[in-house]
Amino acid sequence: MWPPDAEPEPDPESADRPRSGRTVPGLRALLPARAFLCSLKGRLLLAESGLSFITFICYVVSSASAFLTVPLLEFLLAVYFLFADAMQLNDKWQGLCWPMMDFLRCVTAALIYFVISITAVAKYSDGAYKAAGVFGFFATIVFAIDFYLIFNEVAKFLKQGDSANETTAQETAGDHSNSSSDSDSD
Repeated sequence: MWPPDAEPEPDPESADRPRSGRTVPGLRALLPARAFLCSLKGRLLLAESGLSFITFICYVVSSASAFLTVPLLEFLLAVYFLFADAMQLNDKWQGLCWPMMDFLRCVTAALIYFVISITAVAKYSDGAYKAAGVFGFFATIVFAIDFYLIFNEVAKFLKQGDSANETTAQETAGDHSNSSSDSDSD
């Protein structure tokens, strides 16, 4: 299974034979962690990148490849966000608003995929265009689910911030009213 179990100590007799099937430890650091890939966000990003790649391939093999730029860009962006989230770049690069960038990426991808999928299915009779349109509709759904979940997370965060600000404001107002009533009674 993934990741492979630790390998046993090598036999001294087999030290002269080449080791096939072993991965280089440095390359394993580039792979996302299994825990992230099994999370909901990891699965969504894998689905987004997979559907974008399949849609890109369908547009490449079609007779007129007018829409192949969108799936290619969305594939590259999904792969970038997959590795950025897996490598926790959002913690390392604090200056960027990662949830907003991810939200905008998902909203624009869902809208653009929806439009080009409708166009591909309705306008062209090529089988590859039809397949690209169907995979584009699936990608639209996956991107829409992702931006809905991101929106809910951001809304929860903002509500927590608002309730904390209201509590602080109420405590501050309570302190001012107590201090003014104390000075009035003197």
